[in-house]
Amino acid sequence: MIPNQAPKGPVRTADRPGGEGPVPTAAGGAVGSWLRATNVSVLREVALLPVLVVLIIVGAVVSPAFLTVSNFAGIGQQSSALGVVVVGEALILMIGGMDLSLEGTYGLAPMVAAWLIVPIAGYGDGLDLSPYLGIVILLAVGAAVGLVNGLLIVKARLNGFIVTLGMTIVLAGLQNGIVKAQTLFNLPGPFGYLGSASFGQVPVSLIVAVVIFILTGLFLRYHRTGRAIYAIGGNTAAARAAGVKVERVKLGVYVAGSVLAAVGGLMEAGRVSAVTGQQGYQEGIIFNVFAAAVIGGVSLKGGRGNMIGAASGVILLGIVQDILDLANVSNYWIEAIDGAVILFALVLARVVGGESTAEEK
Repeated sequence: MIPNQAPKGPVRTADRPGGEGPVPTAAGGAVGSWLRATNVSVLREVALLPVLVVLIIVGAVVSPAFLTVSNFAGIGQQSSALGVVVVGEALILMIGGMDLSLEGTYGLAPMVAAWLIVPIAGYGDGLDLSPYLGIVILLAVGAAVGLVNGLLIVKARLNGFIVTLGMTIVLAGLQNGIVKAQTLFNLPGPFGYLGSASFGQVPVSLIVAVVIFILTGLFLRYHRTGRAIYAIGGNTAAARAAGVKVERVKLGVYVAGSVLAAVGGLMEAGRVSAVTGQQGYQEGIIFNVFAAAVIGGVSLKGGRGNMIGAASGVILLGIVQDILDLANVSNYWIEAIDGAVILFALVLARVVGGESTAEEK
């Protein structure tokens, strides 16, 4: 007999130390681990469902117009731009970072593009560029901002909060400075198409936002780089030891996040048929962006979150705003009610999801 040879036949259970019963077989342990992971994932994804059900009931009571196709289409159109930005922020949060400047990119990118497209009569630069070229410029502005942020945070190892806070202020100043705080209007049709067009009663912006959520979710679940994002956020040192090119992935995520913010800004510009100096930073959309991501289960510490949860957070905020509008709530109370609903949603999602939705100690 060869020394130390493993016994043939199926692996059997053995007694635990201290007489605690049998240790599961390798196969049984793997199946059990998979089931537990699946249950935790499902709980996280449906944790906001009771809150959404309650809000729909409240909306139906507040106004008979709430449960109409046109109203839901309006919610989708108003929430689409925010949703696209939430996808970008969620990706950045998952790697353990944050980007406050997405709201600045959300305003500056469409402003620069529109400034180069719109005639002088509409407060443009007068170059009268093609709207399609303007969209390319918009995406390039988004990518450039994300690259600068990424280089400063990842390569120069500066504090991400301070870098993106400073970048937010710079972008807001540029947004107002290049047009002297004027509103750009008379946007060409192709430039505003994404935010204004619809198929029947379904807004194009809603369709695009849904596609972005689905593709990003599939990317995170099935692509190697998507799984690396979770690994980096969970344990950067371990991810690096496993061969993940941490710096490259982080840079790519910051660029992707800013590009998505630029696309969201394009949607908003098309929806209101103008680009204003208030869009983005002056509106303070970053608070709603973080709120939607966090109540949707994306951890501020990185390594956790999914697109179903993030989308649920966006839908929740959209429904809340719609109910407040239908109820003619005074603007003086809207922010207080928004904050209270967010806190309530967080608590209820924590109760429903149990430990799977709890932050680590």
